[in-house]
Amino acid sequence: MYVRLAIALAALCCFSCTVRQTGETPAPAARVDVYAGTRAGDISPVARRTPTRVYVPDVLSDDVYVIDPGSGAVVDRFAVGHSPQHVVPSWDLKTLWVTGSADRGRPGSLTPIDPVSGKPGRTLRVDDAYNLYFTPDGRSALLVAEADRKIEYRDPHTMRLQAVLPVPGCRGLNHADFAPDASYAIFTCEFNDRLAKIDVTRRRVLGYLELPGGGMPQDVRMAPDGRTFYVANMLRDGVDLIDGPTLRPVGFIHTGVGTHGLYPSRDGAKLYVANRGSHHVDGPPRGQGSVSVVDFATRRVERTWPILGGGSPDMGNVSADGTQLWLSGRFDNVVYEIDTRTGQVAKIPVGHMPHGLTIWPQPGRHSLGHTGVMR
Repeated sequence: MYVRLAIALAALCCFSCTVRQTGETPAPAARVDVYAGTRAGDISPVARRTPTRVYVPDVLSDDVYVIDPGSGAVVDRFAVGHSPQHVVPSWDLKTLWVTGSADRGRPGSLTPIDPVSGKPGRTLRVDDAYNLYFTPDGRSALLVAEADRKIEYRDPHTMRLQAVLPVPGCRGLNHADFAPDASYAIFTCEFNDRLAKIDVTRRRVLGYLELPGGGMPQDVRMAPDGRTFYVANMLRDGVDLIDGPTLRPVGFIHTGVGTHGLYPSRDGAKLYVANRGSHHVDGPPRGQGSVSVVDFATRRVERTWPILGGGSPDMGNVSADGTQLWLSGRFDNVVYEIDTRTGQVAKIPVGHMPHGLTIWPQPGRHSLGHTGVMR
């Protein structure tokens, strides 16, 4: 036994000597940049012929306002399904889907918009459609049925039902973002202070995380490093930082009252955080609304842009060139156009309770859903 041990130790020493003599070192891990394909102006050929427009769903008006961002004018308005919540770019970038929630005794809906013509197609009836995402391979649409605590897998083109994944531990199944390798997604559970980690390929819930300080999680976005998820927490007025692989909290950033929407800048260096100005689902107009600019590298708030006169910045996205941040004014019946260089705010009147608007086109090779989770 002692002879065998001596031989093994000698071999190990010899291996170590060989490494030192040749100077070989392990290759550094490749640097992940989740937003490498979404830089300013990097528009897919599929979307290049699309006129730039801002599509604004109004929850209480049951319609969509269309804004020309060049002039700031409302150029169209059309009816869609009941309680429209979000305008969602499809995985292949060829369609914009308007999701409609089940509410007040009426079912949910999905309405397609042709972004080239700007016109809606036939509205489809579904049980509930608060939000919409897509599997990273583009094979399925993930319809978020918030009221029923389930995700419906559907054909991304026809929206025919493929499968159903119940998520029973998630009240207020809401927003999501995906790991870079597509191995899982993290969804927020608005009404029971937790997150759900889901393997969207194998269609199974991997686990839940109770937020350490409680609160009301809203939007969620992946950091450029491909590991850390930023989760807007409306009741705690800030952003929870979550390590995705371990599903553990790693920090918290205080931003402003009613933290709600999260949007990365076009250079992938900053995160625009929309603070809705209220802790209530149905808040008052002219609240303490603001936008905080968080630096991804330092995880600190660099500056905060107030909404002068009060406001309620909610959901939206960044223009293709990165110079404008468009957000709905949820409780003020306006849309905010914010200059990302100065923080100057312009207001455009729309319908009643504007919610998840999108500006289109946006840079990226494909969309994972919501108002433009692009990759």
